[in-house]
Amino acid sequence: MLRIDAIEIDDFGHATFSTPAGPLHVAYSGDTVRYADLGVGETDFVAACIRRFEQRPSRGERPPERLRRAVERFLDGSGPFEGDVDLSGLTEFQRRVLQKTLEIRRGEVRPYHWVAREIRAPGAVRAVGSALARNPIPILIPCHRVVRADYHVGAYGCGGPEKKREILRHEGVDIEALEGLARRGTRFLGSKTTHSFCLLGCAAAQQVRPDNRVGFGSAGQAQAAGFRPCQLCRPA
Repeated sequence: MLRIDAIEIDDFGHATFSTPAGPLHVAYSGDTVRYADLGVGETDFVAACIRRFEQRPSRGERPPERLRRAVERFLDGSGPFEGDVDLSGLTEFQRRVLQKTLEIRRGEVRPYHWVAREIRAPGAVRAVGSALARNPIPILIPCHRVVRADYHVGAYGCGGPEKKREILRHEGVDIEALEGLARRGTRFLGSKTTHSFCLLGCAAAQQVRPDNRVGFGSAGQAQAAGFRPCQLCRPA
């Protein structure tokens, strides 16, 4: 038994799930995920758990069924992670950032400033980055789906930027194409047929045929041209 922010935790265990980007180690208690890490050895993961929780997790050959199903459903691309997570060691702001990140769908990315605006803290872009860096449950809380304003992937604690690229490619994001558009000054894509415009990382933008696409450098430019914001990615 251990205590985190006055919350007692029993039956502390850990399990490993296979992913194309490496083994995902998950520490849990009951159906709740307490901590996770990707691409590290089991020994290092257990050592990190001991430092974090002051207790060694037992090796569970088969984690609780509800937790296992939630993790596997997320990893096979069936939807967002819908299991319970422990964010008790974080501030209210950090929890808001991570909860918003859970909404970013597989195959999509959002800039840091989008997260800040969505949680009604538009001036806190740097703080958003810091909150994501403290994500105790990477992959399942998909902080890898948040990128810089120029669509470069930025830093990543689970193996660095190249690992982040690898994960995004596996999820269907052509991150190099998005970087190329941003480098040429395009930050939003409009559709001539729907007259709506999206963030570059929005799935709706990627579904627009190239001959129907219109590039914009700012949301204001798109709106001045008579395009309305996409309801999915809410670019403005």
